[in-house]
Formats: sequence, C-alpha cells, structure tokens
Amino acid sequence: MTSRNTAIWREWPIALIWAAFALLAAFGASLKPGYIGTAGALIVLGVIFVVMLMAVFRVVHHAECLAAIFGEPLGTLILTLSVIGIEVALITAVMLTGDNTPTLARDTMFSVLMIVLNGLVGLSLLMGGLRHGLQVFNLSGANAYLIVLLPVAITSLILPSFTSSAPGGGLSNLQTVSQILISLVLYGVFLLFQTVQNPVSFQQPRLNDDQSGDHHHDLQPKSAGFHAAGLLAALLPLVLMSKKLAVYVDFGIAQVGAPVALGGFIVAIMILTPEALAALDSARKNQLQRAVNICLGSALATIGLTVPAVLIAAYFVGLPIELGLTPAGVVVLTMSLAISIVTFVGTRTNSLQGVVHLAVFFAYVILIFDGDF
Repeated sequence: MTSRNTAIWREWPIALIWAAFALLAAFGASLKPGYIGTAGALIVLGVIFVVMLMAVFRVVHHAECLAAIFGEPLGTLILTLSVIGIEVALITAVMLTGDNTPTLARDTMFSVLMIVLNGLVGLSLLMGGLRHGLQVFNLSGANAYLIVLLPVAITSLILPSFTSSAPGGGLSNLQTVSQILISLVLYGVFLLFQTVQNPVSFQQPRLNDDQSGDHHHDLQPKSAGFHAAGLLAALLPLVLMSKKLAVYVDFGIAQVGAPVALGGFIVAIMILTPEALAALDSARKNQLQRAVNICLGSALATIGLTVPAVLIAAYFVGLPIELGLTPAGVVVLTMSLAISIVTFVGTRTNSLQGVVHLAVFFAYVILIFDGDF
C-alpha cells in the first residue's frame, strides 16, 4: 500500500462519523429517546459520543500537522480555534434542543475553564515536574494569556452575578453588546500580539543547544491543502452531529436525575480530550511552553470567542441566557485565576504547583454533584 493510500485509509473515523450522521438522519425518528427507553438512549448516547470523539481526534491530528507546517504559535492557534469551533457548535446545539436551559452555555464554558486551568494544568505540571523536576516556560507568553483572560472572564462570568439590570445572571441588551465588543476586541488584539508583534514570546525557551523545541518530530505531515481539507471534513460532521448528541445528553441527565451542570461538564470533557492529551504529551517531553499555549490558549479562546458566539446565537434564536456564576462558582473561578497568576509568576514550575491545581479541580467536581453550580 502506497503512502498516499495509507494516509487516506487513516481517515476512516471521518467516514465513520459521516455514516453515523446519515444513519441518524434516515432513522432518527425511530431512535428517539422516548421510543427506545432509557437504556437504549444511553447506548445510543455512548455510540455517538465515541464516534464524535474519534472524529475530534482527527481534527486535532490535522491541526497538529498544520502546526508542524506553519510552526509556533500559529500551530497551536489552529488547534485551539478548531476545538473552539466544535465547542460553539455543541453549546449552541444543546441550547436549541430539548428543555430551555439558560445556564447551559455558562456551565459548559465554566467547565472548560476548570478542566483547563486546574485539571489539565495540574496534570501537566505534576507529570512534567515528577519526570523533569523544574520546568521552564516563556514568562511573557503566559502573562499575555492571563492579562487578557482576567478581564474577559470576570466581566462575562462574574460581573453579571452582581448587576441588577437583568434577572438572575443574565445580561441586559447594553451589557450583551458591550461584552461581545470587549471579548472580540481583546482577543483580536491578543492574536495580533501573538502572531505578528511578538510570536517569540510563545515559543519554548532554549537553555542549551540540545533543547531544539521540536515537538512535532513524530508527525509526518503531508501538504497543507491535504490537512486543511481533512480538518474541514472532520469538523463539518461534528457540527452536524452536535444536535443529535444534545438530544441524548439532555434526556440522559433528566432520566438519571443528575445536576444540570453535569451536561456542560460532559460536553467539555469531549471537547478537551484531544487537547488534553496533546498538552500532557508536551509536558512529558519537557516542552512546557507547548502545554502552556494549549491550556491557557483554550481558556482564553473559550471566553474570548465562545461567549460572543453564544450571545449572538441566543439573540437571533430568542433564547434567554445566563452567564453569571453562582456564589460557589464565583469563589472557585476567582481562586483558580489567582492560583494561575501565582503559578506563572516565575519562569519555572514544579510538581507541587500541579498538586495545588488538582486539589481545586477536585473541589470543583465535588461541588457539581453537590448541586452548588
């Protein structure tokens, strides 16, 4: 088998998700949760979840190959934006499916932040610290992520809990417009800084000649056109399948009596699994800057891009949306941001910092099942 045929054969997950979408489109009426019962619905949910997860891995593979072709920080940016596209599609689909849940978008974005800032950062620092001791990263790059993340996260998820112009944690029309502008402008300026003005700040520092910083050596990328086409071919069915997944997630949570916030957590887990593996692999290979770019980049993109997209979608379809966190959520998010600032205040990290982040993540998971979010 030629290398070209081998490369095409490896895209079988993309063919599988297209086939799954075609089957659900043709026989979806016979597979509705109300017809097949709780056990059948959970089985279908599991199958859809696995098929979509395999397609997500192909998205990440093609994004990684494009990263190898274009280099950093454009490589990580392509990966982050691809995953954020999936996130926006899933959140919007779940919002439009089943019972109206005004807090679902908030719960999903909050889950992404907690998984990234605490779970993923914690595991990366712990694994890298145990394997390599003190690890280095580029301080100016980490600071750039955090300085933009702080105002966008606080104005979108914390401030609405304390304003009185809209009920609950909602936003008034004026607040909605201003939040969209704040998020997009800050993220746009950050992208300009990251890709044009100072890209070296997001590259792994070289302590010696042996530290080449090439974290794509295991990849064998084809042409940019091939991987761009593969990326789009995998992303499109994921977007189309999002609404199918949302039907069964909504039904499953209602049937088992789980907290509503668990739905956002499940969606976030599926979205972040490939990125999580990429970040952990980078930390294991002593490429901490790559892990920092993935983790903090995902957190920033979630707030900077997903919040405006969800607000715009909710406006056009006429759905209410609440972004303000509960008091417990405000405390956990504030603590996570503060610990992240302390973690990345220097240029070296260690395993102790990883344990601290994981402790906060554990507290967050406990509070989900305790019904505090």
